[in-house]
Amino acid sequence: MVSYGIYYAIALIAAGTLVTYLTSWPFAVPFYILAAFCLYFFRDPERSIPAGAVAVSPADGKVVAVKPLESGGSRISIFLNVFDVHVNRAPISGKVSSIDYHKGRFLVASREAASHSNEQNTVTIDGEAGGRSTRVVFKQIAGLIARRIVCYKKPGDVVSAGERVGLIKFGSRVDVFLGPEWSVAVQAGEHVAGGSSIVARLSPECGDA
Repeated sequence: MVSYGIYYAIALIAAGTLVTYLTSWPFAVPFYILAAFCLYFFRDPERSIPAGAVAVSPADGKVVAVKPLESGGSRISIFLNVFDVHVNRAPISGKVSSIDYHKGRFLVASREAASHSNEQNTVTIDGEAGGRSTRVVFKQIAGLIARRIVCYKKPGDVVSAGERVGLIKFGSRVDVFLGPEWSVAVQAGEHVAGGSSIVARLSPECGDA
């Protein structure tokens, strides 16, 4: 459980209690329902992290796009609805070389335009997979409802694949940018789990078959 969920639930329960005291308990029911939803939304389950020359999904959600990049790599876009786990995880092991926050719009996160127009936090990890040096970039992107991007890490921090690195509150999106050395292992329409689903593998010519 992420601590935010506990704080929100306590505040909502307190509000419900006050409403019950001032009026009657039926008027407080919406507050208790929202408190229960906050506890559900901010859940943070443990995940089994796969080993090997792979990149794992940084988020739970539905793959809404797999697009080629001009550099020869690929972009994988994952949409998180309000029922998905919103804790974000590192796709590979390595060092956080940069974190860049950009203000923007709050379009529906499943739309293609959200990738470049919405408020977002870009995290670059220089590290390795399967013993080979590589770089993976991912963006935490706010959505129509999400208005708060949280990142626990700072430049210079060392992370492990699947390690928790932050979260986005409520509906949102995460984009993963992979170099040409990676072979994408998912397609649009699939549902992935943060930290445990493999989204890409190092291409055979880069070492691992």
